[in-house]
Amino acid sequence: MYQDIKPSKSFEDLVKLISILRKECPWDKKQTHESIKENLIEEAYEAVEAIENKDYTELSKELGDLLLHVIFQSKLASEHQAFEIEDVIYRIQEKLIRRHPHVFSDVEAEDEKKVSENWEKLKMKEGKKSVLDGLPKYLPALIFANRMQEKVRNIGFDWPDEEGPWGKVHEELIELKQAIAEKDQEHIREEYGDLLFSLVNLSRFVKVNAEDALRGSNQKFERRFRALELLAKVKGKELSAMTLDEMDDLWNQIKQLEKK
Repeated sequence: MYQDIKPSKSFEDLVKLISILRKECPWDKKQTHESIKENLIEEAYEAVEAIENKDYTELSKELGDLLLHVIFQSKLASEHQAFEIEDVIYRIQEKLIRRHPHVFSDVEAEDEKKVSENWEKLKMKEGKKSVLDGLPKYLPALIFANRMQEKVRNIGFDWPDEEGPWGKVHEELIELKQAIAEKDQEHIREEYGDLLFSLVNLSRFVKVNAEDALRGSNQKFERRFRALELLAKVKGKELSAMTLDEMDDLWNQIKQLEKK
């Protein structure tokens, strides 16, 4: 029945293809908004990974997976008369035009900072009760902290320079040490969170993305630990049978090899 369908570069053909799958495929027929929401998040992270790896062939595939979810969610919505894919397309265009008066109207915005400030002001005029409205709770904590700090910065609630967040980092570190000394677990958790929040604040001033930085450190540790396992195996040793000093010695060898 559908043997003549072939891949194309047409958006309309993709919408049609997904409609066919929704009708004919047993798995696709069973899906709901809720059942595939985690997949949407997963696909977004896979696209981010492709960007970080500078693998643009993979990125084109992952963006396709994201587009699939946009269309699939829209198809599900159309089935209960909530909205159509055309509404999605219209609403994002309408918002972009409304939020860019410096491009589509006569508002002046001389730099990126002014654009961000105008963006937040426009959102408040649209009925937001707080500049923090709209931040999804699903965001990883480091990204959420960074986005909150960026939003309040756009209305002037921010340190003038990096000395402010540097001071907070030192202050929170002292408070964490005190909480640990007191052995108050709830207080330790609170102060540990405050320290992380302060480090995210500092990251903005030194032009580092906290989430990217931690992900990079995770990848570095994984790379070195896998190398540690291989080096131990080459030497005929089991990590579980080695002392910490012996493992540290191999770890330092790996670090030196990386530098070379």
